[in-house]
Amino acid sequence: QVQLAESGGGLVQTGGSLRLSCAASGRTFSTYTMGWFRQAPGRERELVGSIAWSDSTVYVGRFTISKDNAKNTVYLEMGSLKPEDTAVYYCALARFPFQPVITTQNVGSWGQGTQVTVSS
Repeated sequence: QVQLAESGGGLVQTGGSLRLSCAASGRTFSTYTMGWFRQAPGRERELVGSIAWSDSTVYVGRFTISKDNAKNTVYLEMGSLKPEDTAVYYCALARFPFQPVITTQNVGSWGQGTQVTVSS
């Protein structure tokens, strides 16, 4: 059973930066695509970005997703934060290895989520 644990959320002012971490235990994730999702109050969970099993760094607009296979950890670096980025952020692991993408439909494991609040 894979367990994912996010950390690094908090309160930040508009324009600030945060780095979220997601540590995986129970499985080596080097062959699994991972993703960061977020869910704001009253809204559906949405994909922020994903990093394929073969990638080390992915750029998604103001955000950068990277991973350290040796530490079984994936990161989400967020810059130029806006109030609309306020949400609970979740990391997720694809259900099967070698998946090219991750969506809410093929997630195998979710983290517990970490709150990110951007004040105006």
